[in-house]
Amino acid sequence: MSFTGEVSATYRPVDTPPELSGPQTTARFLATGALTGGHFGLFQWDMAPRAGGPAAHYHRTFSESFYVLDGTVRLYDGDRWVDAVKGDYLYVPENGIHAFRNETDEPASMLILFAPGPSREEYFLEMAEIARTGRQLTPEERTEFLARHDQYMV
Repeated sequence: MSFTGEVSATYRPVDTPPELSGPQTTARFLATGALTGGHFGLFQWDMAPRAGGPAAHYHRTFSESFYVLDGTVRLYDGDRWVDAVKGDYLYVPENGIHAFRNETDEPASMLILFAPGPSREEYFLEMAEIARTGRQLTPEERTEFLARHDQYMV
C-alpha cells in the first residue's frame, strides 16, 4: 500500500483582515472548527488598553487554552487571577471556570485554542452584533443565547 498524501493545507497571510474588529477587541479567526473538521478552533485575540473581558464562566463541551503573545492579560483559573505575560499559557478543561481581561494601560494579544472546534466564532460575532446595535437581551434571551453557545456564567 502506497500513500502519497494530498494537497489540502490552508494558508492565511498575516495581512488578512480580522473577522471581528471593534473599539476594544480585534479577533482573527485563524482556524475555525469548520476549517479543521471540528478538531479545534484557533483565534488571535487582540485587546485595546483597559478592554476588560468576560466574567467567570465555563464550557461543558470544549476545552479552552490561552497563550499570551504580547502585553499583560489577566487570566482567571477558577481559583485566582494571575497577570500573564508573553509566553505564559493557561489550559482550561471542559467545565473549568475561567475568565480573561486586559486591565492595563497597554494593548495585549493572545491566542485562544478551542478543542474540539465548535463554531465559537458565531458566539463572538453575535455578541458584537448585539453590542453594535445596542440591543438589550431579556434574561430569558440571554440564558438561551449563552446556552446555545455552551457558555455558562458563574
